[in-house]
Amino acid sequence: MDRLHRTRLLFGDDAIKKLNNATVMIVGCGAVGSFAAEALARTGVGNIILIDSDLIEKSNINRQLFALDSTIGRPKVDVAAARIHDINPDIRVTAMQMFFDENTQLNITPDFVLDAIDTVQSKMALYKWCRAHNVAFISSMGAARKTDPTQIKISKISKTSVCPLASKIRKLCRDEHLPDFPVVYSTQPADNNVNGKTFGSVITVTGTFGLYLANYAIDFIINNQ
Repeated sequence: MDRLHRTRLLFGDDAIKKLNNATVMIVGCGAVGSFAAEALARTGVGNIILIDSDLIEKSNINRQLFALDSTIGRPKVDVAAARIHDINPDIRVTAMQMFFDENTQLNITPDFVLDAIDTVQSKMALYKWCRAHNVAFISSMGAARKTDPTQIKISKISKTSVCPLASKIRKLCRDEHLPDFPVVYSTQPADNNVNGKTFGSVITVTGTFGLYLANYAIDFIINNQ
């Protein structure tokens, strides 16, 4: 039996071929993005683009899949690429250690994009890039300061509520006249325990955000490619 035997039983051969031929770009390989990348790799996506500028730190270990004691100090995209190749050596991985902004130039056009970026300006730059290149995408809203994964939902950005990040993004998208798009967000009010600009977060929530992103992409590829 091949490594995708159980997935093939669920989705069928045609879906597996679509996933293998698809290219998905993940921007942000941290708490949310690491789980999204893992899910795509284990489900059979054949081409994965990873974009992140950061190195792994000890404080990442509580919630980021690629963060281990042995990987501290290494670029997240390099560790992610190595792990994906360990899952399936046939996956074609493009690892780009860079910060995505309005000046980013890419010579690859993916079939789908997952936004797991933390910063608002980079998120907006990615939305505009996807629109300019006619690429479908889904975006993660705020996963920090949340503890209840049962309150995580997928909705259009225009229909979100409670999440402060989603509120800010909604306004910016209206101002920029950007079309509506899907997001993963939580309806749980954010915990008030804040230490400066550092927010608490837990893997059960951030990981679920990432799995929701990946599942949306998988469904899109199977049904729209």
